[in-house]
Amino acid sequence: MTFVPEKPSTTSNGRSIARPTREEAEKAVRTLILWAGDNPDREGLGGTPDRVVRSYEEFYAGYAQDPVEILRTTFEETEGYDEMVVLKDITFESHCEHHMVPVIGKAFVAYLPDKRVVGISKLVRVVEAYAKRLQIQEKMTAQIANAINDTLHPKGVAVVVEGEHQCMTTRGVHKPGVGMVTSTMLGAFREDASTRREFLAIIGK
Repeated sequence: MTFVPEKPSTTSNGRSIARPTREEAEKAVRTLILWAGDNPDREGLGGTPDRVVRSYEEFYAGYAQDPVEILRTTFEETEGYDEMVVLKDITFESHCEHHMVPVIGKAFVAYLPDKRVVGISKLVRVVEAYAKRLQIQEKMTAQIANAINDTLHPKGVAVVVEGEHQCMTTRGVHKPGVGMVTSTMLGAFREDASTRREFLAIIGK
């Protein structure tokens, strides 16, 4: 998939910044290799700039995806089903916007339908659309919940995200195994303690 930013980058004064060309991106990778102390022209690194740029197209593919559009197709033939819909253990890989290193984790997503349901693969794709961007976990959690809430208009939405941040395990404090948990509860999941407890019990929390 070709990487396309969600919207043009802007400076602090609101002026748009032109997206660099692929050639410029590869040149930037060469500069970083030189800065690290190696030779970008040696055999092992000769194709690295191209490989890094192609990997970025995958790492940040979420900028080219519209979560609202993903959720637009819904189904009303539910035979009156109005109980909780829960997806557990949605694995994701994201990147910390502060250090551009991986965040690996799982997301748990639930909603209470109000006449309409959405295909479960669409919920997974929404998680992916936000994860495949430069992120902080707190924002990603809220974005997933708000996209589902604003598009499906359910009775409630709950999102829990667990992540292990490589910015803590491979640099800085060097503390592997530390996990971060964030949650966003909307509608019935925020207002009704029993609904919230049911969701947390289902996902084992």
